[in-house]
Amino acid sequence: MVDEASMEAIIGQVQIKFHEIDLFRESTVRFFETHPDLIQSPQIVHSVKSRMKDLEHLREKIQRKSTDENPITPENIFDRITDIAGVRVLHLYQSQFTLIHSVINQKLSIQDWILYEQPKAYTWDPESQEFFASLGLNVEVKESLYTSIHYVIKPRENSPVSCEIQFRTLFEEVWGEIDHLVNYPIPTNSVFWKEQIGVLARLVGAGSRLADSIWRTYSDSTEK
Repeated sequence: MVDEASMEAIIGQVQIKFHEIDLFRESTVRFFETHPDLIQSPQIVHSVKSRMKDLEHLREKIQRKSTDENPITPENIFDRITDIAGVRVLHLYQSQFTLIHSVINQKLSIQDWILYEQPKAYTWDPESQEFFASLGLNVEVKESLYTSIHYVIKPRENSPVSCEIQFRTLFEEVWGEIDHLVNYPIPTNSVFWKEQIGVLARLVGAGSRLADSIWRTYSDSTEK
């Protein structure tokens, strides 16, 4: 439990850096919205969403994440909470992430961005696990049926500023929004809702595979 005085000191540190973090969020959004390889025809990136974490929600997260053994403090807040800025990049087909991944790696190779931690792919689907692993991503199986790829980037090695980027297909985004409604911040105890979310996840998985099949067929036909 973070006491009131400590919480205010932590929030004060965030407020000092808030503008700088927001500028980094904006530049990250612009990168994905304007990169020539991602806005080609047919367009790779469908849309980009972003937000700065509301300070009240940040207070709640600090309380959830802080423990007596590993407390959140004004000195470590930017190491412990790395999604004050959040960007979500949406694409139609899972296979399109291969090009998105390549573009990100180019950015990292010239150190325009620095990875705060190794990117991680969350999924429950065996075929998605295989696809993500083929790109060299760390894969974590989620019993919650969540599917998303997470990067945390910084503008430079010694910067406290970071931004979390999530990548999902539109199918996965629909599932995520519905799951968020019933399972966040407190997971539902309803067996009925859990079963429905599970069925929806499997429909999303089937839809994603069908969408990729359509994409491959379309690409093959246009290249001939």
